[in-house]
Amino acid sequence: MGREDEFLLEHPLVRDFVGRVREDIVRSASPEDAIERMRPAFAELLAAEGWLPEEFCSAAAESGMGGGIGQWLIFRSAARDLCLFSLVVPPGSSTPVHDHLSWGLVGLYAGEQEEVVYARKEEGRPVGEREELEVVLRRRLRPGDFYPLLPPRDDIHGVRTVSEVPSVSIHLLAADTGCVWRHSYDPETGAVSPFRSGYVNRPCEEDAPPEGGVS
Repeated sequence: MGREDEFLLEHPLVRDFVGRVREDIVRSASPEDAIERMRPAFAELLAAEGWLPEEFCSAAAESGMGGGIGQWLIFRSAARDLCLFSLVVPPGSSTPVHDHLSWGLVGLYAGEQEEVVYARKEEGRPVGEREELEVVLRRRLRPGDFYPLLPPRDDIHGVRTVSEVPSVSIHLLAADTGCVWRHSYDPETGAVSPFRSGYVNRPCEEDAPPEGGVS
């Protein structure tokens, strides 16, 4: 049997949001166009109250990102070309510096974050075992704030929770992001490692990184 769409959170608002987003994508001429079309629906989702259960706002003892960070799958498409998930970062915890390798939107639902955005000094070639990064943006994010991802622009970042409560961000990305092998970066040493965040509430089908590394 083939894959089917997965709704890990059954809520009318989520169903409506996914339907609106899919219509926006079909009507779009490019990822940039799709992002602009999706902005109103995404802003409404971030502003809505009561739709995200406590479970999806919880930390995780065992986490692909470490630090108790929980990544909870809300929806993913049968084709694995669209996913919606919450990322929960406990107070004082930070994500690894990582990339996404997918376009989409990321916004803050609860708590506050400090985000540092990086760029590779030598864009335009495959990612190597070592990469020199430069900081291109620092910003503080509060509930309702959101930003686009359009790789390679602004695709590498790390976030830290700066509130006394966990930060909860909502990610809408054009991939099965929790199960895609990506890259984590050490800005101090330049080391690059295969990275997969996983989901707390769904396993990934493949456990090992691809041979020859992540492209």
